[in-house]
Amino acid sequence: MTDDREMARRARDGDDHARRELIERYLPLARGIAARYRRTAEPMDDLVQVASLALVKAVDRWDPARGHAFSSFAVPTILGELRRHFRDTTWMVRPPRRTLELSLRVERLREPMGAGLGRDPTAAELAERTGRPEAEVAEALVAWGGRAVRSLDVPLKDADDRAATVGDLIGHDDVEFERAEARTTVERLTAILDQRAREILRMRFEHDLLQSEIASALGISQMQVSRIIRRSLERLFAQAAVEPAT
Repeated sequence: MTDDREMARRARDGDDHARRELIERYLPLARGIAARYRRTAEPMDDLVQVASLALVKAVDRWDPARGHAFSSFAVPTILGELRRHFRDTTWMVRPPRRTLELSLRVERLREPMGAGLGRDPTAAELAERTGRPEAEVAEALVAWGGRAVRSLDVPLKDADDRAATVGDLIGHDDVEFERAEARTTVERLTAILDQRAREILRMRFEHDLLQSEIASALGISQMQVSRIIRRSLERLFAQAAVEPAT
């Protein structure tokens, strides 16, 4: 088998066959490096493509005369391209570069550490392994969750179509609060009226009865009903104007 240095020399001289053979020889290496990130939300095919293109760059840039083995040059090149891919294209909420790079490092450690512990490692355990403060590791874990936006229609419990969705937990304005506040205000203000005036207002505005219907129910004239309503409203508006705002 032709060694890497010889194929690289031939590739530099324009031998496309040697260049292709060197690339194909190290494709398993590129796939293996990409597989380190298989737990991420990024499709594995995309990661393999990024790693493979990085391998091609490494083949074209490697200079055997510097004395380094090709794998020693290719690995950091592929890792660098994968990290740039995550940094530049996959974050929906992009953290500072320092936090982003720590997030990638922590994520690579989670699976092997979890396999050994039988559970996900804690922030303290990851901090000990990385040699970084626990607070920074916790921040990196939170930042990792911001890589992708979760659909509001996703059920909170897997495989349960009847479960509440993420969107169900988002707060919204509740008109009942305004109604309750308005009812409290009305009850406070109408305390200045006599019982008959309060009853007429209730029948008119709560039950939406006509003045003629109210008059018939109370055994008074429609004109009296109209006068009571007008005077009661005038008193209520005047009282509301002098009360301090709450």
